[in-house]
Amino acid sequence: MAERVQRPVWTGRTGPLASRLCAGVMGIVNLTPDSFFDGGRHDSPEAGLAYARRLVQDGADMLDLGGESSRPGARPVTAAEEAARVLPVLKALKAAPNPPAVSVDTCRASTAVLALEAGCDVINDISAQSFDPGLTDVLVQYRPGYVLMHCQGTPATMQDHPRYADPAAEVASFFERELSRLVRAGFPEENVILDPGIGFGKKAVHNLALIRHPEAWAHLGRPSLMGLSMKSLFKDLLGLETARRGTATQVATALALVQGYAWHRVHDVQATSQTIALFQALSEA
Repeated sequence: MAERVQRPVWTGRTGPLASRLCAGVMGIVNLTPDSFFDGGRHDSPEAGLAYARRLVQDGADMLDLGGESSRPGARPVTAAEEAARVLPVLKALKAAPNPPAVSVDTCRASTAVLALEAGCDVINDISAQSFDPGLTDVLVQYRPGYVLMHCQGTPATMQDHPRYADPAAEVASFFERELSRLVRAGFPEENVILDPGIGFGKKAVHNLALIRHPEAWAHLGRPSLMGLSMKSLFKDLLGLETARRGTATQVATALALVQGYAWHRVHDVQATSQTIALFQALSEA
């Protein structure tokens, strides 16, 4: 295995506006036929690569490649299917001059190894290694950036009966426990970012509490990532169908910035970059 140079992935924006903007934008590249927002639009290597390059031009600080949908009720795919969707796009991106930072959205140890060997910078794992415990060893060996996300249940069952007494406190306890476990296993704490998992085993009231209260886990000293782009939260609150959730996403992103979320995983990178720029300009006025 070739020696890898660890990139400081969670230091904020890396583009030309880095001196003025405080937050990072992670652009979603769904290489799947069934993702809830844009499944099937970019599910060939050629279409996925073209879309990824467009997101970089739109201002993405990182691309998040996904080869398996995690929407509620999504069907699982095999490891071979997932890798076949992700690796051609990842390799092409990393072969280009000045390659972008790339995250791969996977819960599988085998996919993570292939992605990391191909130059992936971050593993974005909805399961906190619970779906494939072998992923922990991969993380310790390669030491990439890592998105530690909270999910109650699995994609097939997570929206059936989600229950919380205190969502923010319970997610904070989860982060504390899982971060401690990772560090004890030998993974660098500074490589972790925390994602409360909006829509992953949560009703609207739970999602709102988590958006509002990231300070519940601020004592852990790790930045937080918000992933609310185009989600069903906006149908629950406003009755909006998927294609009409863009404005609501940008308003909610601005409010999440106020609450202290440092990174934002989104579909519309250009609009989100503008939201962050406006937020920063008004904050400094």
